[in-house]
Amino acid sequence: METPAPLAHLLQALEVGDLAAAKAAAAALQRSGAGATQLAAEVLHELRQPLLGVKAYAQLLAEETGPVGPLKLLLAQVERMEQIISDFVRLSSDRPAPQQRLSLAAAVWAAAKLFALNPDSSRISLEVDAPESITVQGNLRLLEQLTLNLLNNARDAMAGRGRIKVLLTTEGTAPVMYVADWGPGIPRDLREKIFDPYVSSSKRGTGLGLAVCRRIAHEHRAQITLATPDSLPDQPPPSTVFRIAFPATVEEVPAERKRVLIVDDESIIRMVFRDLMGKECEVLEAATAEDALELLRNERVDLIVTDKNLPGLSGLALAQQARMMNPEARILLMTGYPSLGTTQEALELGVMDYLLKPFDDIRQVRALIRAALSAPPVQPRPPHGRRVDVIDDNPTSSRTVTEALGRLGLETRLITTTEVVAMDPPMAVVVSWDFTPAYGRKALELGKALAQGAPFVVLVEHLTMETTLDSLRAGAIACLPRLFFDTPALSRELSRALKLGIL
Repeated sequence: METPAPLAHLLQALEVGDLAAAKAAAAALQRSGAGATQLAAEVLHELRQPLLGVKAYAQLLAEETGPVGPLKLLLAQVERMEQIISDFVRLSSDRPAPQQRLSLAAAVWAAAKLFALNPDSSRISLEVDAPESITVQGNLRLLEQLTLNLLNNARDAMAGRGRIKVLLTTEGTAPVMYVADWGPGIPRDLREKIFDPYVSSSKRGTGLGLAVCRRIAHEHRAQITLATPDSLPDQPPPSTVFRIAFPATVEEVPAERKRVLIVDDESIIRMVFRDLMGKECEVLEAATAEDALELLRNERVDLIVTDKNLPGLSGLALAQQARMMNPEARILLMTGYPSLGTTQEALELGVMDYLLKPFDDIRQVRALIRAALSAPPVQPRPPHGRRVDVIDDNPTSSRTVTEALGRLGLETRLITTTEVVAMDPPMAVVVSWDFTPAYGRKALELGKALAQGAPFVVLVEHLTMETTLDSLRAGAIACLPRLFFDTPALSRELSRALKLGIL
């Protein structure tokens, strides 16, 4: 047989020690191999089209006369050709198939059903022992093909009547499939290479079925091997046993249910939240802040949803004490009487959001609770350094902020553009809501990004409920008026917001 040109060039370059020529020849050889694989895949795809037509008309004829005689054989041969094409396509494909957690028994029973449709399988007694509880991470269609190939391989190896058995079991925590037959067995000289393409002990086989099985097994991180006949307890023992061992199953610890504490003196409100969230998390209830605090001392709670106006201690006082008990506490505040002052106080207490009653859409409330529960816990970062990044392009207010921070002994890096040079995280960030290059909510996003986990304060010329709520939801620690001409007052407000303890 003539040596392919790229391979001949590679051998010649190696003989004379020409490394550059050898690399070029190796690349050409690789390209030719990839091209041949692609050509084969395209040819197989084209073959499927006329084969589909042959099968369709054969099935139409079978509706009129019944699948008997030559027509029955024709359909069986068409299905055999489809299987051969599928085997070739699987061997030539490098794309991993999507996987999910599934019952291995589903693949086995699907393969058994397809196996029974072949008329030649009527002479075979097929036994299946497949508990539904054995699961693997895999692709159902491919696992079905692996099982069907093993069944077909066993059937084709036997002349006349025969017996095949499929057993699913676990060895330790590893799912294992056994496919055994009582046929003639595999000759000793073929046992080492039985999974190689085009190797077959059957005159009827193409030698692709087991090669495809190995490919599918490897894709599932499973090992397929020939096992000894005594692997199964059956008597007489089988002549051939294939064993497919899947990766050990990692015991999945059920996720602990999230716990939401609803604090409201209205029982109907607590009932609404219980029905709204009860299916997906554990709902705890308290009618007063005092009851809630007692519960918090003894129970783990992932989220507190509290009304602002409560008998006795207010919801804001509850939020303050809850954050003192647990600085990472997640809190949502509800009220039917919103005000700018309480919104600012909620912001400075680290409340995640401010819910207005009555609720316009209860589904939005549920989405908000889900988002709060899935948000990472607040990780207060200890102050680092003395640099405060100030995002402001207004010369007057930026000068006032710089002087106010200077009175606190802090250094200022003034940022007047969105093109910022990366530096170490600042101690804090002060961002202007009215920053021209990124106004409003975009300014909040920029401030949060530059803070890198450090606290950030929002300055706004016209303080409103909207700006304060947006600042709260962005994660700011305070939203303050800009105070253009009162440096001492701004210095005091920044000191309070940053908790510096300097007046």
